[in-house]
Amino acid sequence: MLLANKVVIISGIGPGLGVELAIGAALQGAKIAIAARTASKLDSAEITVIERCKENNIVDVDIIKVPTDIADKTQCKQLVDSTIEAFGRVDCLINSAYNPGGFDLIENADLDAWRGAMDVNLFGTMNLILETIPYMKQQGGGSIVNVNTMATRKPMATQAGYAASKAALGSATSYLALELGKYNIRVNSTYMGWMWGAPVEYYFSSRSKSEGVSMESLKAEVEKNIPLGKIPTSEECAKAVFFLASDYASAITGSCLDVNGGEYLPH
Repeated sequence: MLLANKVVIISGIGPGLGVELAIGAALQGAKIAIAARTASKLDSAEITVIERCKENNIVDVDIIKVPTDIADKTQCKQLVDSTIEAFGRVDCLINSAYNPGGFDLIENADLDAWRGAMDVNLFGTMNLILETIPYMKQQGGGSIVNVNTMATRKPMATQAGYAASKAALGSATSYLALELGKYNIRVNSTYMGWMWGAPVEYYFSSRSKSEGVSMESLKAEVEKNIPLGKIPTSEECAKAVFFLASDYASAITGSCLDVNGGEYLPH
């Protein structure tokens, strides 16, 4: 198990990657603290995690859930304090919470939507990181993984505000890796592309209805640009996060791991 006996905080629990991160971390042996703004999402995720663990013959699941808006520093402190109170330490922080911002061309941009994305994707993530660092320093190390996006590498029309906020997070991640390495705290990023799960299924379903074309044809249009020939699932993409969070990546910090089936190929 990659995360056996590790204490892991995961933000952004919801349909798609968020819940797969919670499930996978538990299956990999972690004690988990899960966070989202909506309590009902956490309740649903907890049930799903426990059910999936039982299916894999894991009956004892250490899990706490803390409703958290990461844009609120006080709530971030409560999340980390609750984790320490429950488990005594925090080994890994996985930052998956995000705000997509508006979906407009730049010339029509609502800059308030850009600010909203920045408040969550950059400043909110930093709120949680800054609350976690003192505990990781005190215990002699830890691992932070920031979930980023392929949109910062391969521009996609109408996603500029989201990509700009995530690009800022990417820069902050590099500086965190530089400054925290001496404390044995590793900070890395995964750059996700298309992920097959509830959010993407909803996107294709909505387009199918509005454009009068099949979901299969829309999906095929995307997959033709992916060397592996398929849209990776959220479950597959979560595994890349677990690798960077785990001791198997003990020599890795400041890395940018592309998780997109090869759709973006760096030179």
